[in-house]
Amino acid sequence: MAVPPRLSVCTFLASEIPAASIETYLEDKRYAIAHLQDEAELLGLATEDPPHPDCTILAWNSNLSDLVGQLRDRGILLPTVIVGYPDSSVAPPSPVYHAAEVRVPVEAIDNLGNFVEKAIEQFLNLAPAEVAATAASDSQQTRLIQKLRERLGYLGVYYKRNPQYFIRNLPPDERGEFLDRLRELYREIILSYFSRDSTSNQQIDEFVSLAFFADISVTRIVEIHMELMDEFSKQLKLEGRNEDILLDYRLTLIDVIAHLCEMYRRSIPRHT
Repeated sequence: MAVPPRLSVCTFLASEIPAASIETYLEDKRYAIAHLQDEAELLGLATEDPPHPDCTILAWNSNLSDLVGQLRDRGILLPTVIVGYPDSSVAPPSPVYHAAEVRVPVEAIDNLGNFVEKAIEQFLNLAPAEVAATAASDSQQTRLIQKLRERLGYLGVYYKRNPQYFIRNLPPDERGEFLDRLRELYREIILSYFSRDSTSNQQIDEFVSLAFFADISVTRIVEIHMELMDEFSKQLKLEGRNEDILLDYRLTLIDVIAHLCEMYRRSIPRHT
């Protein structure tokens, strides 16, 4: 059986939560831990490409909102455990960082490993609209999520998609926003597909990842392709140009569908 990858965990803690106590509750064979001393160090690690931490452990304090705000401003979401969270009666009703954050009171820190795993699982099930909105101006965020999924492996993670975030279960406004993002990303794939220094492979990975976790069907992908080809065809006719060139983009559609089908295939749990 393959050895599971070590998860990289970085901590940024208040003095009242000793870094040594974190290592006590996380197994050495499962986690590689880096203890950070200042905000600049954390921001630098989070935006470095690669590596990104697989999970962050942050201490609750009055400056936390500013810190995570800086991460969001950079378009970066990370699996996050917030330790030392105040009593729920005085805790903010809305997330400090994002909807997948896990809040842990100090007295429950002995179960820290479970909370890290929970933070990662919830993070991978973030609403597609939230991920897409963060990644809209920069694909760095989606690449980060993709790499984390690859490191954790398909089985045991990939097939645990959350039906709450399937396209058919999203509220109409979120569904429309998400489909608009998919269409725009597919347009980017088409426009760069035959370019010499193409970034289409990276864009295809991003597109397929979003489609997979939203349970987008192959039929819907074909519809997006045909809508775009129809738009391009009308533009070429207005310019008096031959639209036969659009036939070449059948290769793009085949490529995207092949990636998506492979992801679905590999996500099926195997029973021994």
